[in-house]
Amino acid sequence: MNPSPPALAIDPLVQDLDGETARLRAAGPLARIDLLGVPAWTVTSQPVARRLLTDSRLVKDINQWGLFASGEVTHAWPLIGMVDVPPSMFTTDGAEHRRLRTKIAQALTARRVEELRPVVERYTAQLLDELAAQAKEAPGAAVDLKPAFAGPLPMAVVCSLMGVAESEIPRQMKLWKAFFSMLTPQDERLAVMAEIYGIFLGMVHEKKAAPGDDLTSALILADEGGAPMSQEEVAGNLQSMIAAGHETTIALILSAVRGLLTHPDQLALVLDGTVSWEAVIEEALRWDPPVTHLLMRFATEDIVVADGGTPCSSGAESLGDDGFVIGKGEGVVMSYRAIGRDTGFHGPDADSFDVTRADAARHIAFGHGPHICPGAALSRLEAAIALPALFARFPGLRLAVPSEELRKAPVLTQNDLEALPVVLGG
Repeated sequence: MNPSPPALAIDPLVQDLDGETARLRAAGPLARIDLLGVPAWTVTSQPVARRLLTDSRLVKDINQWGLFASGEVTHAWPLIGMVDVPPSMFTTDGAEHRRLRTKIAQALTARRVEELRPVVERYTAQLLDELAAQAKEAPGAAVDLKPAFAGPLPMAVVCSLMGVAESEIPRQMKLWKAFFSMLTPQDERLAVMAEIYGIFLGMVHEKKAAPGDDLTSALILADEGGAPMSQEEVAGNLQSMIAAGHETTIALILSAVRGLLTHPDQLALVLDGTVSWEAVIEEALRWDPPVTHLLMRFATEDIVVADGGTPCSSGAESLGDDGFVIGKGEGVVMSYRAIGRDTGFHGPDADSFDVTRADAARHIAFGHGPHICPGAALSRLEAAIALPALFARFPGLRLAVPSEELRKAPVLTQNDLEALPVVLGG
């Protein structure tokens, strides 16, 4: 077998995401990385990701992680909140995962998602009206589209879905920003994690006593697939779903707007109806997906991965000197940005934004296998309403700074812009 390759350091402040993506991809379909002093493997190839995401030997149970079990990784590690979280479908496997997943599916139905359409339309119109008022008051002035539009819309929608009071939205946005930012001191992050969980556990207690027409109540009452969810499980699932449900859509909207504004020829194709908004959304998800690095799965036994990237069930001796071994107890990350730009899968122009790309929808930005994101349909719905409405209201929308001046937020796992300054028109 080959020795483990040298580890590539993942930049917590995300100063050069394009360069990091290229280096990871060049390292091969399976690369060794350093996550703030913690070693792990990461997957950069879409075919390999698809195989490993359905491999039952990779699990979400943190107790299978050798470094955590030995005490080498503790709650002092800044990324611990991504892997040691309250019980939910995001942290379980096998029969227990199927039980929780069945209840989520019973509560988060296609009908419930579709019923959110007028909610998305209402919040979109409200935010666009506020933007129009700003443009009227200060014509030609730069506006940061992130806090003015892309940020509050998904949070408002997911809070409406869960039954979170509208007055709580600013607090939720503040807490989650602190949770994800690598600039937040770890003791403060741990306090934020406890506060977030406390909020949702308290809400579950309230909804249990007085159920409403919301996802929280539906999860409490879900009766399919085995034993009812405990209050702790409902709270844990809500916490994980709101984290994923708003951050992914913020990134999706910003990525699509940035892609279109930096490719005016493609924007023209969209605005004249030659290319659909659905194509824009899928290409944005492939090209600059909402999640950069998804933490983490753990090997319950040695997994041999051939040089070509094929996970094998047989022993290492069958491969001679080729391939690598994901050792029992080691962590595996999915680097979705590198996966989306896999030149072996999407072609030599995978780094380019192209809304006419034929295979864009074959991305796995929302995951693959048993743990595929249950909120993908809602995220797509929000983007499908927000993006055409934004460009219809402001047909002269343009970047306020050169694209090379745009900076990523200091968030290691999520693909998040620090700001997206635009001029609304004129």
